[in-house]
Amino acid sequence: MSYMKEFTKGLIKENPNLVMLLGMCPTLAVTTMAENGLGMGLATTFVLVCSNLVISLLKKVIPDTVRLPCFIVIIAGFVTFVSIMLDTFLPDLSEALGVFLSLITVNCIILGRAEMFACKNKVIPSILDGLGMGLGFTCSLIVVGAVRELLGTGKIFGMNVAPDFIEPMTIFILPAGGFFTLGCVIAVLGVITRKKPKKIDCAGCPARESCSKPEKAEGV
Repeated sequence: MSYMKEFTKGLIKENPNLVMLLGMCPTLAVTTMAENGLGMGLATTFVLVCSNLVISLLKKVIPDTVRLPCFIVIIAGFVTFVSIMLDTFLPDLSEALGVFLSLITVNCIILGRAEMFACKNKVIPSILDGLGMGLGFTCSLIVVGAVRELLGTGKIFGMNVAPDFIEPMTIFILPAGGFFTLGCVIAVLGVITRKKPKKIDCAGCPARESCSKPEKAEGV
């Protein structure tokens, strides 16, 4: 098993937001500002890594009949820890994330990685899987949040970057702007990562001998 592959797959190839379309609710709700996207992404990454670690360690102890409830209890414990830390040290961010911070407990990204990967693999691959998926989720939130904040308020991370003569478009910090921005980001990623089909010439065709005019056959 390639450790690097387990880490990098969640960044682009299997990005939970932009490719697998998971975790859409917090993505659309908290990305009115890039700072909120960063906070939610890092909080989710911490919970992903820690829950994957514990679930991988306990995979032979947890009975199959209560597997899902056990996963939720483990995840909820780390979410509670994150909530307490944010309330104590970053109260403004905690207030901005609101109920979506607590809803990390039932985030389909975390439950999905626990069910599909952590409970079936060893500790190190599970940690790298959680870290890669979490960072991919964080990057997507930052990108969507930065675009919405820039177009909607003329700022990025609270700093004015747009010229004064450009009027901010408030729609981008509204729900409709969130859907539009996310769709555009997904489309751009799809274009960037799209692979060109391989061309097969006559030399590689198994029916080459039976073809009447192989020299005129075009590649596909």
